[in-house]
Amino acid sequence: MKEKTLLITGASRGIGAEIAKLFAQNGYNISFCYKKSDIEAKAVEEELKKFNIKVYSQKADLTKINEVKNFVENSIKVFKRIDVLINNAGVSLQKLFIDCDEKDYEYIFDSNFKSMVLTTKFVLPNMLKFKGGKIINISSIWGEIGGSCEVLYSASKSACIGFTKALSKEYGLENIIVNAISPGFILTDMNKNLSENEIEDYKNTLSLNKLGTTQDVAELALFLASKKSDYITGQVIGINGGAY
Repeated sequence: MKEKTLLITGASRGIGAEIAKLFAQNGYNISFCYKKSDIEAKAVEEELKKFNIKVYSQKADLTKINEVKNFVENSIKVFKRIDVLINNAGVSLQKLFIDCDEKDYEYIFDSNFKSMVLTTKFVLPNMLKFKGGKIINISSIWGEIGGSCEVLYSASKSACIGFTKALSKEYGLENIIVNAISPGFILTDMNKNLSENEIEDYKNTLSLNKLGTTQDVAELALFLASKKSDYITGQVIGINGGAY
């Protein structure tokens, strides 16, 4: 079996770290970036190496084009080929829309959408060179149905969905498969500010009456990266416990 490489953004913790670990367990070399969490990133890197695969990590601000370009170029120097790109890095913002200002808009869209666009832009030529690849974008249930007090966040994740669908059409004939994962409520640090009552109330709205885990998302990402999903492209796959 030939070596395969996953390039994933924002993998120092949460969903990104879980995805990186599962792919490493399945023999993928891993290239990942992170923005701030040096200690967490080092811990993830050490854990990944236990699976006897090659690991490259780099601190990078994905809202800055030169840093994205540098990260991707360095990854290609190390691994030569990127087989799977997962655009995972992102931030949230809970705030009444009327109280949001231009800085909030730039923060959300630069972090959640611009970063994805730039990373894909620099990885895509490598996939075209090798005549194929898988791109998986992490969107959100709020990008599909909208979330109160998360208008800008919801809009940025909707942009991710539009980007996914259009890109899949543009590069399908080049054997580049593009899909989006749309998680519902997943137990991560992003939700740590919610009270037990708020979490319980949300669980009661779900068909399965339980919250999702980072492992659930990682398993779906691994499936979309596999040959089993070769006839699936341009899709937004919800993983939300039956939220709608």
